[in-house]
Amino acid sequence: MSTSFPIVVCGSIVPDPLQTLEPVMGPGGPSLKNEMMLPAVLDPWAGHALFEAAHLAAALPGSKVWLASLGPKAKLQQAMMTVAQKAPFELVALDGTASGFADSYETAAALAAAIEGIAGLDRSRMLLFGGWESASRGAGSTLQMVGERLGITEQFQGVDQLTVRDDGSLEILERIEGGRHQVSVCSAPPAVLGWATGHLPEPRNNPQVGMANMRTVMPALQRAKAAYVANTGLCFASVALPKQQRQTRIVKDMRVEEMAHEIVAWIGEE
Repeated sequence: MSTSFPIVVCGSIVPDPLQTLEPVMGPGGPSLKNEMMLPAVLDPWAGHALFEAAHLAAALPGSKVWLASLGPKAKLQQAMMTVAQKAPFELVALDGTASGFADSYETAAALAAAIEGIAGLDRSRMLLFGGWESASRGAGSTLQMVGERLGITEQFQGVDQLTVRDDGSLEILERIEGGRHQVSVCSAPPAVLGWATGHLPEPRNNPQVGMANMRTVMPALQRAKAAYVANTGLCFASVALPKQQRQTRIVKDMRVEEMAHEIVAWIGEE
C-alpha cells in the first residue's frame, strides 16, 4: 500500500496515579500537594493513541509520528526516558504547566500553535491523534479544540480501531452507548481521532528505539518554547477529595425482596 500519513499525537504528562494525589488551594489557584515532587508519566489515554500511531506508521511506509506535549521540561524529560523506548516518534515539546486544573481552551491554543510550527508537515494529509479523555481532566475537550483551531472538522471520539482502505479512505470503529460500536468511513484526511483503549497492548521496552528517539528528544527539550496558560475566566471556589461515606448494618435472615425494597428506598433519598 502506497498510502502514508503524517501523524501528530497530542499527549500530556500526568502525575503517577499510583501516588497519593491530594488537591490543595494555593495562592496561584488549585494544584496537587507536592505536585513538583510527584513522578510523571505519559497520560494513559494519550499512550494508547501513541501506540496506535506507531503501529499505523509501521504498516504504512513513509508515515511519520510526532508527539506534541505540553509540560515542565524537567517532568517531560523524566517521562520521555520511558516513553522513548516504546515507539519511534519525534518530540514537539512546550515548556508549561501540565496541571489538571489548567484551562483546556488555552492549552489547545498552545498545542495548535506548536503543531502549525512543525517544519514540512503536510496538514492536508494529517491525522491528529490523542486521548478520548485524560487522566488529569475527564472533559476530553482539548483534542477537539486543537482540531478546530487547525481547521479539521472530521472528528471521531472513542475510537477503538482504525483501518486504512486500499483507496486511502479511513474506516473507524467508535464506541457508542450501551457497550456497542459504530463504523464510520472518512473519505480522506485530515481527521481527528480521540482514542479509547484500542486493541493493542503496551509495547515492550526497546533500548534501540529509545536510543534513536533520545537523539531528537533531548534537543527538542532544550529548544522547547515557554507556553503560558493563563486560565483566563476560570475561577475555583475550592478543591477537595470526594467524600467517602459508609453505613453498615448487619441483619440476619432478611429476605431478598426486603433487601431490594430497602436499597431502592435508600437510592430515592439521595
